[in-house]
Amino acid sequence: MAQLTIQVPDELANRLQPILHRLPELLSQLIESHTPEPLTLANSSDLPTTYTEVLDFLIQQPTPEQIAKFKVSNQAQNRLETLLEKSRMGTISELENSELEVYEQLDQLMILLKARAYSMMKNDQ
Repeated sequence: MAQLTIQVPDELANRLQPILHRLPELLSQLIESHTPEPLTLANSSDLPTTYTEVLDFLIQQPTPEQIAKFKVSNQAQNRLETLLEKSRMGTISELENSELEVYEQLDQLMILLKARAYSMMKNDQ
């Protein structure tokens, strides 16, 4: 069995003292109840449309030029604008906020891909 050492505030240590013998069990329950379900191909229908668009684009093995020119559909762009507006207004739901986070991650990915594509195109000249 592995041994872990953690630092906790004195007040918390005092509160944990009576249940130290149950700590491994409690930690296990906590992890099981808060571990998010990983994305799998089985639930890919739950992915935002933009995610699918990017995956479909990348699976085609695009050239650096195609990567540099890539844009999401108008439908995906409109959805992103709706989510951003809801976020600004403070009316975004938890599910919509999760979707917005996916858009932000995809945006970062595409920025990096386009930067690499432009670099490759520049080196080829």
